[in-house]
Amino acid sequence: MNDPRFPELTQRHIRELMPYGEVESYDEETYVFQLGDLEYDFFVVLCGCINIVDPTNNDAIIVGHTRYQFTGDSSMLSTRGAQFNAVACEDTQVLRIRPNKLKEAIAKNSSISDILLNAFLLRQETVLNEFVGGIKILGTDNSKETYALRDFMEKNHIWYNYLNLDTSEDAQKILEHFNVDIHCIPILISKDNKICIQATVEQLARYTGVLTDFDDRIFDVLVIGAGPAGLAASVYAASEGLDVVTIDSNSPGGQAGKSSKIENYLGFPTGISGGDLANKAYVQAQKFGCTISIPNRAQCIYHEGNYFCIDATNQNQIKARAIIAATGANYKQLPIDNLEKYEGSGVYYSATGMNAASCQNELVGVIGGGNSAGQAALFLSEHAKEVHIILRSGNLGDKMSDYLVQRIEDAENVILHTHTEVTQLHGDYHLERVTLTHKEKGDTEMNITNLFTFIGAQPCTEWLNNLIYTDEKGFICTGVEIPQDKLSDCEMYKRRRPQTLETSLPGFFAVGDVRKGSVKRVASAVGEGSMAVSQVHTYLSEINNPIASETVAAE
Repeated sequence: MNDPRFPELTQRHIRELMPYGEVESYDEETYVFQLGDLEYDFFVVLCGCINIVDPTNNDAIIVGHTRYQFTGDSSMLSTRGAQFNAVACEDTQVLRIRPNKLKEAIAKNSSISDILLNAFLLRQETVLNEFVGGIKILGTDNSKETYALRDFMEKNHIWYNYLNLDTSEDAQKILEHFNVDIHCIPILISKDNKICIQATVEQLARYTGVLTDFDDRIFDVLVIGAGPAGLAASVYAASEGLDVVTIDSNSPGGQAGKSSKIENYLGFPTGISGGDLANKAYVQAQKFGCTISIPNRAQCIYHEGNYFCIDATNQNQIKARAIIAATGANYKQLPIDNLEKYEGSGVYYSATGMNAASCQNELVGVIGGGNSAGQAALFLSEHAKEVHIILRSGNLGDKMSDYLVQRIEDAENVILHTHTEVTQLHGDYHLERVTLTHKEKGDTEMNITNLFTFIGAQPCTEWLNNLIYTDEKGFICTGVEIPQDKLSDCEMYKRRRPQTLETSLPGFFAVGDVRKGSVKRVASAVGEGSMAVSQVHTYLSEINNPIASETVAAE
């Protein structure tokens, strides 16, 4: 039975790919790409073999690609670095295709696209789940900085190996080898044995190629935020030929990316995790040529003539004719004085596989009554001794889907606390226990060591600098929600009202949770993201052909 990770292309596929590349022959053993290369080519073996070799494991051969098989994984669609060496054997002939040409071939040939992308995603999944290796990170479970790096790698599907200095003898030996003190954590050691002490997320992102810089050009559209709404906008904009760039401050997925299992999203009857859904959409957007850079947080925006300019973190400035704001909303912090001490060290805002390991046989708390809280509680109940849902109101079903409520009620180790709040956190270095305050019964201490909070989302709009109109809570108003006197005093809005997802400034659109009146569900966010692209087309046609738009308005 053929392994879907390593399929053979047909003669027809080879003929279709030929115009995109060049045939090369190797008379002797040749490295065709090496670990860490940020841009590396795609190879189809016409005869002979290309071995994929792990240089960090005594040059062990991972797989040998033979006749009509191909190299690569989903990293090829971005600027992420190669994870292994690729060595063409003696007397091997290949079809070599550059990354930009590969994207073109994938976009234009659906049968090739299906085979390649399926194999790429399966290969990535195999590396992440079955292989030990990648970037080494040395730190401790009590280090917030270490948690931030691990969280970024988990959510961005970066292959890594975590070595806990509190428990790993190998980690201690590595410190001694590099003559580094434990106070220098977190420590990154690249796959080519380069060391980075007190490493930051930005350094990690640059090394792996997840973070990119931009040329000084004006894009057709800039999507700010890579949650479901932003990724949908990215996919549709890129697939329809627009020059699109997408940025996000942390990882693909947004709030949905924090969901361990989404079961009511159309087309996935057995459910899908928010992280997997986001990763597939991330690859899909890049398939059509969208540039995605993470972490880039929008800091301020201004409008110049017919384009917008965003000043983003990591010294990036991005210009675009149209903006789609999909920045979503963040969960509010608990109003507890020493909260910051425990963030990343017992207090978390998402529940991933990384968190599950630390919850093994522990008491876990989940604060909130929405779907994200319910999904997290059920996921963590498979690992924790007990999961305590802490709810300020008296009814779990007020904001949570019925199927989740029923499962929580049936789960033996999930306990619901209504009319209750977390009022104090305790522990020397890591969270050790919490104080629960019941509306009528008063205070109780519980030995909860991991607390997950999903409460009171607030819109991420601090970067707007009053450029567009928002409501009193900061949510962006669009379409008919905008009062007439709040519209931009521009010629375009003298001819027409804003489109349904357009803001008080023409060419600036808002989708998903950041938009006033949005439905807080993945499906509606995806719908808004895709719908916004058609409205962007309308706007771009107006600025590109103002005479025609004036004629339409007059009619």
